[in-house]
Amino acid sequence: MKLAQPKILAFQHVPWETPGRIGEAVGRKGGEIGILHPADTRRAASVYEACAALVVMGGPMSANDDLDYLREEMRLMERALADAKPILGVCLGAQLLAKTLGARVYPNRVKEIGWGTVTLTEAAAADPLFHGLPEAIDALHWHGETFDLPRGAELLASSDACVNQAFRVGKNAWGLQFHIEATPDMIRNWLAEPLMCGDLAYANGPIEPAGGRDEIARTVFDRWVSRIGSVAYAVVS
Repeated sequence: MKLAQPKILAFQHVPWETPGRIGEAVGRKGGEIGILHPADTRRAASVYEACAALVVMGGPMSANDDLDYLREEMRLMERALADAKPILGVCLGAQLLAKTLGARVYPNRVKEIGWGTVTLTEAAAADPLFHGLPEAIDALHWHGETFDLPRGAELLASSDACVNQAFRVGKNAWGLQFHIEATPDMIRNWLAEPLMCGDLAYANGPIEPAGGRDEIARTVFDRWVSRIGSVAYAVVS
């Protein structure tokens, strides 16, 4: 994809953790996501002004790692929060969002790997993305760290192994620790990726690529994209 002046800018940290169903939701509106990889991150500030929303994906690194590109992503998330631009952080992206907001990121009490249930909170019933969804959602988990809930954030979902599974801060920024964005092909790639395979020793059972609920992801991400506005559905050449 040509990265010029993207209206939706995604930070993708590793090849196998793509926007997945987030990109599908953008595509249903006739648009595209401009992808930035770590080596490209110094270009991010130059395209930020034309960006109407940010997506921050996962990866095997820690939000606490001393990495220039992670610091740049957090600087731009801070700007987007001030500018009220929609933000969606997934797994590492949720941890980076929490850290940007001043919360602590640290090892979870267990590595949470595999399919499991997240339970929506009462606050989720009034949330723009999660309202009307089932209280219990089957979701893929693949993380070893967690975060404190940022000050002023609404907790939207929890699991038995990890309390802070989803949150919203303000009207436009969401962090999701779990992986409803992952397509079956993405999960197959994760299962074959050497940097991911070591985590399988902590899996709570077999990880079937087709184990998720597509309609949940479609609802959540369609609702998120709808908050960006029609100007966001094109990449300016």
